Amino acid sequence: MTAQRFEDLRIWQNSRVQANAVYDVFGPESCASRDFGFKDQIQRAGVSVMNNIAEGFERRSDQDFARFLDIAKGSNGEVRSMLYLAEDRGYLSPAAAGSLRLRSENLSKGIESLAKHLRG
Repeated sequence: MTAQRFEDLRIWQNSRVQANAVYDVFGPESCASRDFGFKDQIQRAGVSVMNNIAEGFERRSDQDFARFLDIAKGSNGEVRSMLYLAEDRGYLSPAAAGSLRLRSENLSKGIESLAKHLRG
């Protein structure tokens, strides 16, 4: 089945879950709530993943979509990198950070798979 809307894409659905998870764990009650730069950066990166998937899909060109998927994958890598820093700074426990990183790694694999498919 071919997706008719970006909302139909599993990678977009997973990126939405990830973005919300980032917002949840770095909310006002988190240790990072006073580190505004960190909190802003990881939230922006999380939102960038889902928005680049959506924007690329709406371009209706496989080449453009694949390019936006590359950008989304890069933003997803940024989220994962920042999760290491969150663990290092004590903003997240190793278990919580590891769980979010695993979600991010799986999302990267899905993004990469679709990008490869679009490039033939």
